[in-house]
Amino acid sequence: MNPVPSNPPNPAATAGEAVSATPGAPVVGAAAPTFSPLYQQIKALITQSLQSGEWKPGELIPSEVELANRFKVSQGTVRKAIDELAAENLVMRRQGKGTFVSTHHEARAHFRFLRLMPDEGVPHYPESKIIEVRRMRAPADVARLLDLKSGDAVIFVKRVQSFSLVPTIVEELWLPGSTFKGLTAERLVEYKGPMYGLFESEFGTHMIRASEKLRAVCADSAAAELLKVAPGTPLLSAERTSFTYGDKPVELRRGLYLTSDHHYQSELN
Repeated sequence: MNPVPSNPPNPAATAGEAVSATPGAPVVGAAAPTFSPLYQQIKALITQSLQSGEWKPGELIPSEVELANRFKVSQGTVRKAIDELAAENLVMRRQGKGTFVSTHHEARAHFRFLRLMPDEGVPHYPESKIIEVRRMRAPADVARLLDLKSGDAVIFVKRVQSFSLVPTIVEELWLPGSTFKGLTAERLVEYKGPMYGLFESEFGTHMIRASEKLRAVCADSAAAELLKVAPGTPLLSAERTSFTYGDKPVELRRGLYLTSDHHYQSELN
């Protein structure tokens, strides 16, 4: 990645003057339509390095001083950019050690996308039983949500997740076939960590955010059989679209949650 070709920050730059990532390119003034604060431009350049794999998940990124020298901006500007990246869970700070690229293999990341919490006791990751994995053509609604063409290849996964041997979640997942070539039921069964950790390690796909829709439903006969409850039992239905860098959708997940001993927890800030 090229350094920002500007002199050390001047009052105009720190007030929000644009910078260019191309050597020798002119600096765009504040009146330009593409104006954004300087720290956001540095944030975008750091994100480009994360997306390109310059710094892998779990790796230490350069220090604020090193990044400030690289981009020819103040350390304060870099710190503000990293503050936002940390707030978005793209990087994580470790006291006395530096800033690291976030990874789904971190224990704290296991519950970032799993919002079903026990009413009592300590949250723990569920046991997973794979019901089905197959390659298929994307239905129209799935293709739309994954930004694919109708009929493009997707990997379909169905599984049941249990807490303390009690079936609690039935999930159906659709993944772009071009991104997840080689994903099989055998690989999912033998992998013991979180699924997003597998996606990160073996398919180079890091989930960075998700959008969800929730509604209350009644268990149909198929869901009731898998969850070992009576048909008509109240369930929580969640549809999630997960995105990687560049706001690219890479997973559609539809889950049915049994909430007799669990609740859905969401933190708003």
